[in-house]
Amino acid sequence: MAATKQQTRYRVEGMDCAGCASKIGTAVRRMPGVQDINVSVSAGTLTVTHTPESNLGAIERKVTGLGYAVAPLTSKPGTPASDQSDNHADGRRNHDENVAGLHDNDDAPASELWWDSAKGRLAIASGVALAVAFAIDYAWPATGPWAFIAAMLLGLAPIARRAAMAAAAGIPFTIEMLMTVAAAGAVIIGAGEEAATVVFLFLIGELLEGVAAGKARSSIQALTTLVPKTAFVEKDGQTREVPAESLAVGAIILVRPGDRIPADGEITEGGSAIDESPVSGESVPVRKDVGDTVFAGTINGDGVLRVKVTATAADNTIARVIKLVEEAQENKAPTERFIDRFSRWYMPGVVAVAALVAATPPLLLGGDWNEWIYKGLALLLIGCPCALVISVPAAIAASLSAGARRGLLMKGGAVLEGLATITAVALDKTGTLTLGKPQVTDVVAVGASERDILSLAAALEIGSSHPLALAILQRAKAGNIPVPPAAEAKAIGGKGVIGRVGGKNLFLGSPVAAGEINPLPANQAARIVALNDEGKSVAVLLVDNALAGFIAMRDEPRPDAFAGLKALTNAGIRTVMLTGDNKRTAAAIGKQLGIEVRAELLPEDKQGILGELKGQGLRVAKVGDGINDAPALAAADVGIAMGGGTDVALETADAAVLHGRVGDVAAMIRLSHATMANIKQNVTIALGLKAVFLVTTIAGITGLWPAILADTGATVLVTANSMRLLRWKSSW
Repeated sequence: MAATKQQTRYRVEGMDCAGCASKIGTAVRRMPGVQDINVSVSAGTLTVTHTPESNLGAIERKVTGLGYAVAPLTSKPGTPASDQSDNHADGRRNHDENVAGLHDNDDAPASELWWDSAKGRLAIASGVALAVAFAIDYAWPATGPWAFIAAMLLGLAPIARRAAMAAAAGIPFTIEMLMTVAAAGAVIIGAGEEAATVVFLFLIGELLEGVAAGKARSSIQALTTLVPKTAFVEKDGQTREVPAESLAVGAIILVRPGDRIPADGEITEGGSAIDESPVSGESVPVRKDVGDTVFAGTINGDGVLRVKVTATAADNTIARVIKLVEEAQENKAPTERFIDRFSRWYMPGVVAVAALVAATPPLLLGGDWNEWIYKGLALLLIGCPCALVISVPAAIAASLSAGARRGLLMKGGAVLEGLATITAVALDKTGTLTLGKPQVTDVVAVGASERDILSLAAALEIGSSHPLALAILQRAKAGNIPVPPAAEAKAIGGKGVIGRVGGKNLFLGSPVAAGEINPLPANQAARIVALNDEGKSVAVLLVDNALAGFIAMRDEPRPDAFAGLKALTNAGIRTVMLTGDNKRTAAAIGKQLGIEVRAELLPEDKQGILGELKGQGLRVAKVGDGINDAPALAAADVGIAMGGGTDVALETADAAVLHGRVGDVAAMIRLSHATMANIKQNVTIALGLKAVFLVTTIAGITGLWPAILADTGATVLVTANSMRLLRWKSSW
């Protein structure tokens, strides 16, 4: 029987570029008992899958020896990772650091001031030493070269140490190695001043990379600060202030006007306008009443609320968003995997080309050794692939964070790349294009007023959980219509409900059942048929066997459904509605929304239609929210779960629209296009700058310190360009 796998996660400080991740990954992967590793620069984490016998202390020492600070994120040495479901459960347990972090995010490296960091102090010290060396060179020229060598050694020592540790771990080709060789070579050929300058610029570049990486991480971790530290719990008639992270499911909490809501829950008393902008980006407050769901971190408006907690701090919406984004950042996009493979061959190639440039002209053409060694050293610095390697993950991380802050969750870079290729979107009807619950659309008065019809119908439906009954009760409540008590109310199977109100016999039920009691007038029967043709269900009210009127109900489209579908079609994307409902109801909704309709489908039928669309050469995204959508979500090129959907749908999907807006599907695709454009810009910057400085160096126009700018400058520009995605806003 195979040995049980275990999984341990670490927070790694100082890991600011893909080169760092590659070093750590290669070194740890070679250690005994390690079966798999996943390094995320964006999240600053290292996940190690290993056997129970693995020496975790040795793993930590290996990472520390490479120059990084490491700390376990698990509460125990290892956690089972024997199958996919275990990994998912483990992710929740491993996320304990974010539970505490919901209030004091100690792990976030971005909270450290740059000048207090190790890289900041080293860069400052190197800068001061370089300035002193210039002063000494000005005052005592004969001593100047030694002063520059001393300044260079001050900054180079930790770089050379990291290069040596990486080489000892079997990774000889690193930026630290290139830097060490270039600086030492410059000193040997008498260019100590440039060597010291290059080391200082390199340290500045590393510092800027760290600041940018910290900003990317903090953009999503900042969500943790939205949840208040304390909550007011009501128990046994008393109100106590307790830590919000201690709230248990089922607890009743009091939320005052203006307070942030401390937990996900359901309103049990009160009503208020809730500002959901901190988690959804939606600027307009949403009215919430008894029975409605509220999210941790949102802001209560003008009413006192009592809320029943439905999720612990570890499982609330914000904690789940952070967990999903961190997991997504660990999943590499195809483009990123290609560049990683390319960089493994690229670094040795750069060293070989630099050696040829340094040696060939002097040996074969009689060139000056110092001149061509100098150019070879410059090529070493120009050739560093840091900017190229970071070009994809930096953009992906920023995009995932930007999307998460707007309720658009994507499970990794591969999903982002896939969304950019989508040419057709298939959407479920119930709960996706529609609200998922019937609403009263028409009240037709015949022998009584509309108000009386709703009042009497609601009286019969009190206590019922049928969706149509709830729609009638909700409409009566919204219109402040009084609901009298009903006597002898009971349901008649398959027909409707009967009862007595104010001494009058009432019947509320289907048109067929009502017609059996008292045949309906032809004109009213025709109106009912017309309403049915619009996809509406009709309940007929009889008072003492006389027609009082009827109520039409339908699961109405979401308010933004039409605009959201229009945004997709405007982008050249084909839209199709897939539903198990009858063709008449589906056609009515489809006509209203202007979407192609496929109706009366079983789950396997939906899969078949996706296959049909793929057969036409389309790249298909499927949007759904229910268990019956899960097979189609898995079969699509990209599966998108609609907010509020079942756990099965959320687990099967590749992405999720957290706030249930149809327009967010278009926004997600728009974000993917923006991300791919950003990646292309990054690659152009990384390769373009190198090409320019390669030519100028060979031509003798630029030297060592411009060469380091070609690498460090490109890396900073690429990172800064990626960070623009953090400010992305949907314009659908």
